[in-house]
Amino acid sequence: MTASTTRRTTAARSRIAAVGAIAVAGALLLTGCGDQTGSGGGSDSGEGKSNSAPLFDKLPQKIQDAGVLKAGTNAEYAPMEFQEGGKIVGVDPDIAAALGEKLGVKVEFTSGSFDGLITALNSGRYDIAMSSITDNKQRQEGLDDKGKKLGPGVDFVDYFVAGTAVYVQKGNPKGINSIEDLCGQPAAVQRGTTYEKALQDQSKKCTDAGKKAVKIQSFENDTEAQTRVKSGGAVAGVNDYPVAVDLARKADNGNAFEVIGEQVDAGPFGIAVNKDNKELTEALEAAVNAIIEDGTYKKILEKWGAETGAIDKAVVNGGK
Repeated sequence: MTASTTRRTTAARSRIAAVGAIAVAGALLLTGCGDQTGSGGGSDSGEGKSNSAPLFDKLPQKIQDAGVLKAGTNAEYAPMEFQEGGKIVGVDPDIAAALGEKLGVKVEFTSGSFDGLITALNSGRYDIAMSSITDNKQRQEGLDDKGKKLGPGVDFVDYFVAGTAVYVQKGNPKGINSIEDLCGQPAAVQRGTTYEKALQDQSKKCTDAGKKAVKIQSFENDTEAQTRVKSGGAVAGVNDYPVAVDLARKADNGNAFEVIGEQVDAGPFGIAVNKDNKELTEALEAAVNAIIEDGTYKKILEKWGAETGAIDKAVVNGGK
């Protein structure tokens, strides 16, 4: 979810992607969270200090004892995270699995509403939130899009970079060439993401220039936004770049959508961690660097065609 703040930067996940310029910590707890899948290798619960994984000792004692890292996500952002055959798969689950190998614990994902992830994390429902969440100062500090304090915020371990992209019906019947062309036009987006904020910012630019505002159509999930564009109810959709590219490649065998222009406002995706859990943040930072160094990270991105989002080194709270 991309950066403005993404699924996944001021725009974009990048899912922005913005859990972003968004109701960072002000959303209600997740309601529909029944889908779970375990990913990540390592220990069985109760292994304790006998675990031989290289970074196991860096984990908080509570997670060592449990042998499980609970992760919240919104599994609607192929190729980053989505459901297939009853399991949550994609870039993020594969990266989490690799991190689990280094840390010696299983990573178990639960899918629910994107704009409730950070609230659920800080309530203790999850240990981490990993859902193409754009790392930005707003989320770090727990602010809404007007700068009002809503909660304690979170820390991020950055592991990927993405920007905002605009996608349209195949053949681009309305002649949209960039986000600037959306003045006065209906555009679809998922609610609570950084790319929703990107549309809001663009709409203001439109009106400041004496043009009509963007007719923003915000939906609970990204599938609804895609359907709106496909039906012609919106001239374009806005999403994280890797998600938009994957959508254009795969929807209706590549015949439904196309991405126009280049990605904008590229920024980091981060694994969100409670600010009081510095030990876990440091362990995850070390684990991300470990999979980058041993080549596992590169192989995962290549598998999903997401190489453009690769980073060289993990950073904590690198978003602006």
